[in-house]
Formats: sequence, C-alpha cells, structure tokens
Amino acid sequence: MITLLIGKKGSGKTKKLIENANNAVAKSSGNVVVIEKGLKLTYDISHKARLIDTDAYAINGADAMFGFISGICAGNYDVTDIFVDSTLKIIGNDIAVLESFIAKLKVLADSANTTITLSVSATEEDLPEALVALAR
Repeated sequence: MITLLIGKKGSGKTKKLIENANNAVAKSSGNVVVIEKGLKLTYDISHKARLIDTDAYAINGADAMFGFISGICAGNYDVTDIFVDSTLKIIGNDIAVLESFIAKLKVLADSANTTITLSVSATEEDLPEALVALAR
C-alpha cells in the first residue's frame, strides 16, 4: 500500500510522518524504515526504527531511490513500513517522474507486503488526481 502526505512546505508533513513512523514502530511485529534527505530526524524517530540518510548513499533520482527501496525489501523480508521524507527533493522535483515512481512502488509494496508512506511537498492542485487519491 502507498500513502502520500501532501502539502506545501511548512504544512506539517514531516511532523505527521514522524508521528506515523513512531506509531508504526509501536505496532509493528517487523521492521520500520525511515528514509530522509539529510540528518534532521535523528532525535524525533524512535531508536527502534532504521533511519537512513539518502545523502550518505549518494541516492539521487527516482531510479536510484526505487532500487534502494527494492534492496531494502529484498534484503529484509520483515520490513512492514517504509517512510520517505522529502520525496521530491530526492527524486528530482518532477511530478511526471513522481507519478511513474509511485506506480512502480505500488507494485513493489504489494509484492513485499509493505506499507510505503511518502511525504511530497506539493498541493492537491499540483498533482494528478490519481496521486491525490493516495493522500486521502
């Protein structure tokens, strides 16, 4: 399953992502992974979650990000939840790329039985209706 947290910069997406990630850690019988760009969530995310900085692995672009998330799912069969903060910054600020990226992630999430939540700095008006539906 894919879920989007959408809104303009400063609208509380990261705060909601942190809350959801910490709730997932409390409920999960497997592993929770939080992916961010830069080290800004270190003290906000439970130490029981795996926190990964994309800058540390030189991840830039949708293909690199998809491969990275696929590797996480392939390498650890009990990942129940993956949270990605600043998705557009990581994949390159292109809504068309975001749409195809999410389509590929949906297939991966379904096959790996993993819930993936992405924070996206965009308004509903900026996104295609198919993506807006994922935020509801």
